[in-house]
Amino acid sequence: MSRPRSIPVAASARSTLGVEWELLLVDRDSGAARQCAAAVLEAVHDEHAGTSGVVGELLQNTVELVTGACTTVREAGEDLTGSLAKVRRAADPMRVDVTSAGTHPFSRWEEQQVSDADRYATLIDRTQWWGRQMTIYGVHVHVGIEDPAKILPITNALLTAAGPLLSLTASSPYWQGESTRYASNRSLLFQQLPTAGLPYQFGSWQEYETYVEDMLTMGVIDQINEIRWDIRPVPVFGTIEVRVADGLPTLREVLALAAYVQCLVEDLSARIDAGEALETLTAWQVAENKWRAARYGMDAILVVGRDNREELIVDHVRAELARLAPVAERLDCVAELAGVEEILTRGASYQRQLAVAAEPGATGRDIVRHLVRETTENALLEPQR
Repeated sequence: MSRPRSIPVAASARSTLGVEWELLLVDRDSGAARQCAAAVLEAVHDEHAGTSGVVGELLQNTVELVTGACTTVREAGEDLTGSLAKVRRAADPMRVDVTSAGTHPFSRWEEQQVSDADRYATLIDRTQWWGRQMTIYGVHVHVGIEDPAKILPITNALLTAAGPLLSLTASSPYWQGESTRYASNRSLLFQQLPTAGLPYQFGSWQEYETYVEDMLTMGVIDQINEIRWDIRPVPVFGTIEVRVADGLPTLREVLALAAYVQCLVEDLSARIDAGEALETLTAWQVAENKWRAARYGMDAILVVGRDNREELIVDHVRAELARLAPVAERLDCVAELAGVEEILTRGASYQRQLAVAAEPGATGRDIVRHLVRETTENALLEPQR
């Protein structure tokens, strides 16, 4: 059997960051998703010639904010703040607001328009009914890995945190106007695509190269970025990308997620440097944790060891925050990491949406209005009474 083609890894500075935040465009009057991404992008690019911080996505109701390579979470926040302001200025004359959540509370997938790009047309042609339903939104965090030999060990070890990261960011309790009783309907919907969901745990880079070669040979993918795992290597950037999170309505939550991920990766990298073996979970434990996080969110009891030890998500995350405090000091992200405790205290987005829905006479429009207000004020808010 011939050796698969080599996949080179770009050089990347250790623990540098890149953040991608998918924003939902909503009609200011009805709260429904608006199919106006092309017009918003045109207005942004007309005002800021050559800008690359705001890009299109699969659907015409979505724009994505993309940072450059950042040294600190604070720097990423400044980048996202500037891009968000550009989108707001472009969208405001159209009576369009911006926010984010894993799914829109009531807009229907069959009414959403796909963007005019070859790669999206190919995706929809292959995935058909499931692909057309991907009216979902997320936040992705890239972290730079300075040594390619660390990428797969850290990726495998990060799967122990996939459940907690999903619980903290769960924001999609509604689908097509119906309460699903899940904290994150997005995460379970997205994994229906053929190369989405949880990654395989490879023991060597050659195993990973063989997998990619097989996917290309069988026509499952045409290029490596079509592997859309919840946590994946990105060789072209020299990063690991964490994609398990639902869309988040506030920048402070996005930065809390980025800080948590950056600290986890840096901690695992330091452990490798110290000669430690990284802890992992079995594939079925990882899958069970993902389901529990998607179903129960902040009430989940997660598996935290191969011996099937379990912990309440809130207790586990608080212990992790205490353990990672020195790492946050080194990375200068103490303030942003504190946002994780704020989520634990004030509730994840799905909990806040459900609180709005529980108000007398509340409708899906009220949930959207609340999400927009949170994005605008950059605050985790109680329902307006």
